[in-house]
Amino acid sequence: MVEKTKARIMDATRIRRVLARVATEIIERNRTLKSLVIVAVKPRGKAIADRIAQLVEGLEGVKIPVGLLDISRYRDDVPAGRAKASLDEAELGFSVIKKDIILVDDVLMTGRTIRAAMDALIDRGRPQSIQLAVLVDRGHRELPIRPDYVGKVLPTSRRETVRVRLKETDGCEEIVIAEPVKIGGARNR
Repeated sequence: MVEKTKARIMDATRIRRVLARVATEIIERNRTLKSLVIVAVKPRGKAIADRIAQLVEGLEGVKIPVGLLDISRYRDDVPAGRAKASLDEAELGFSVIKKDIILVDDVLMTGRTIRAAMDALIDRGRPQSIQLAVLVDRGHRELPIRPDYVGKVLPTSRRETVRVRLKETDGCEEIVIAEPVKIGGARNR
């Protein structure tokens, strides 16, 4: 499908500012950072999680562990035979038991990805708490999931797509709203 950019929402400076605010809010809400860990949802959650951890360390001098979570086997929109991830493939590097987890993803829409991520975390043990941080909340919830930390609330239509591009994964830094474009075929009548 071909898409066209409808609007540029954030550039590198704005992304940096909202992540600094999110990191500050995480520090304020989690007075003791001893049991805090950050878990990123693949693929773009990792870059965002690493940046938040660096900001927290810069502000508080505490290094927060960052793990990566593959939720593909927990998704309800992928046939069971196609989901390949297993518990052994988790790249967490730490136990979730009795930890205060900040779950990080780039865009929150229906809530289904976050539900799958929580299922994956709970299969690994019982955390003390799970908090959610997202760069963009675009609405359209299908499940009762609400983020604790939000970079930007961005109302969109279901037809639109939010594209988060980060230098670590895409070589550039921006958030845009895109929409599908029809190519050829139908004529105006």
